[in-house]
Amino acid sequence: MSISRKLPALAVGLGLACMQPVSAAPESQQGREGLIKLSPAQIAALRIEVAPAGPGMLSRTVRVPGNVMMDSDRIGHVPAKVIGTVVELRKRLGDIVQKGEVVAYLESREVADAKSEFLTAGANLELQTTLFERERSLFEKKISAEQQFLRAENAFSLSKLRHDLARQKLSALDVDEAEIAELPKQPVANMRRYALRSPISGRVIERRVDLGAPVGGDQQEKEIYVVADLSSVWVELVASAPDLALLKEGDDIAIEDSARAKASGKTIFISPMVSKETRTTRVIVSLDNTDGRWRPGSFVGASIPVDRRAVALLLPRNALQAIDGKLVAFVQVPEGFEARAVQAGAMTEDAVEVIGGLKPGEIVAVLNTFVLKSDLGKAKADD
Repeated sequence: MSISRKLPALAVGLGLACMQPVSAAPESQQGREGLIKLSPAQIAALRIEVAPAGPGMLSRTVRVPGNVMMDSDRIGHVPAKVIGTVVELRKRLGDIVQKGEVVAYLESREVADAKSEFLTAGANLELQTTLFERERSLFEKKISAEQQFLRAENAFSLSKLRHDLARQKLSALDVDEAEIAELPKQPVANMRRYALRSPISGRVIERRVDLGAPVGGDQQEKEIYVVADLSSVWVELVASAPDLALLKEGDDIAIEDSARAKASGKTIFISPMVSKETRTTRVIVSLDNTDGRWRPGSFVGASIPVDRRAVALLLPRNALQAIDGKLVAFVQVPEGFEARAVQAGAMTEDAVEVIGGLKPGEIVAVLNTFVLKSDLGKAKADD
């Protein structure tokens, strides 16, 4: 009985104990308002980049249209320099070729004649060389007359000249030295074959003939392939003359395509002429295209600087986030980051002038700050 009477009392006691309010933690143990606690490992995992706040150049830009085109210094044509017939095509559209690589073969009577002329001149040169050396030896021993020696010397000089001219003719047809050296050993069937080589390294972007097609003659195709090196392309811009007041050759220009992909190119040419019809000026920008992102023929936009001025504190636009109607920067502190309201001055598409709320040298998050904004919003919701 004594035990049963004590149980209700114990239960009541436990219930009262559970209902008592828990005392609040000391204020020193609570997080500061706007503090986002992150370890260095977490910052690295979230790919948050930081940079010191400092002076910079604020540039106001104007948007101008443009189109991507091939770099004319990186286009190579494989011509048919002789009249002949295509007997072998080694490359297809899109294939990679190296400079000097054989891409096709022709059969040509013109080439066969040039090779035969060279071989004949070579054989004659050997004969005249032997005769000349013999006559010189006899002349030096005073066995042969000087006139006979001079005739042998003249015949040797003429044969050497003909041989040199025959070699130059083959060189003019782009027959390389290795093939010329092997000509005496080649079978007769190969005398008509003519190798076509790529003048540059790149990709085949055009094939203009088919197997068996006649080339090089009147009303016949004069080119076999077109090769382009698209690792670098040009962007042709059209801008009004006043917009180009600050732009100089060598300046960097931001390029953006329809998919919002961005890149920086270098201005290599600003036309000194203004179009009478459109009152615009042509600008050429060289753009790296190693990844093949920029396709010739596509339309792009470019940002040309029209105003520049130095400011005491400059941050990328991505460094600031709008929270509760205020612009906030995330300043790095030992515990992580602290959200701090800042005052903004002039802004451009990429940068903003800070006129209050930050001090020079303070370390600020400049990339992936939307992650910090999200974490801050979650913390406020939990509160």
